[in-house]
Amino acid sequence: MSEVEPIRARHVAIIMDGNGRWAKKRHMPRALGHQRGVEAVRKVVRGARDLGLEALTIYAFSTENWRRPDDEVSDLMTLMKRFILSDLDEFVEAGIRLKIIGDYKAFKPDVVELIEQALVRTAANTGTALAVALNYGSHDEIARAASAAAAKGAITSQSIAAELDTADLPPLDLLIRTSGEERLSNFLLWQAAYAELYFTDVLWPDFTADHLKEAMEAFATRERRYGGR
Repeated sequence: MSEVEPIRARHVAIIMDGNGRWAKKRHMPRALGHQRGVEAVRKVVRGARDLGLEALTIYAFSTENWRRPDDEVSDLMTLMKRFILSDLDEFVEAGIRLKIIGDYKAFKPDVVELIEQALVRTAANTGTALAVALNYGSHDEIARAASAAAAKGAITSQSIAAELDTADLPPLDLLIRTSGEERLSNFLLWQAAYAELYFTDVLWPDFTADHLKEAMEAFATRERRYGGR
């Protein structure tokens, strides 16, 4: 009898949680935790490419993050700009296609300009799609998608799905959350309907490409029934 071939994830999403706790455990400023978190993003994106993922979606800034102190929001925006400026050439060379989900145009003009330049420069790439959720909330996404579907005709699950921010990406296979928390926090609620969930105690700044590989290996052992038997 031949062995059943393990299932392979095409699209993985990550809720990157634990920057603040990482810094607090080390008696460091919270901003340093976010900085180390960006370094983790860099390593994981490279790992996703090496593992052959078609799409990686990361939760970078939610619609609720505006409630954080102004200095923390400012630090996050500064880190975002540095990340784009320092890594864009590598993305282009590696064939990574950058995609933004959420309303990034709510950010300051200089941030918006950098994002749009990065989108243009990577648009023709055919490697791993890196979808970055910026000013993103799933409730908002579903409401926008339903409104767009209604403007075109009947509202069905198919017509709503066609208007989601992720409509051009493969279906979500695996959703990872770091830091030990076990909730979705308004992230990809529609897309996660039949995705596998994977929770780890590792704080995001400590998360590596090896941890991503472990999660994907765990995914490969699961049986996906989509409501059937």
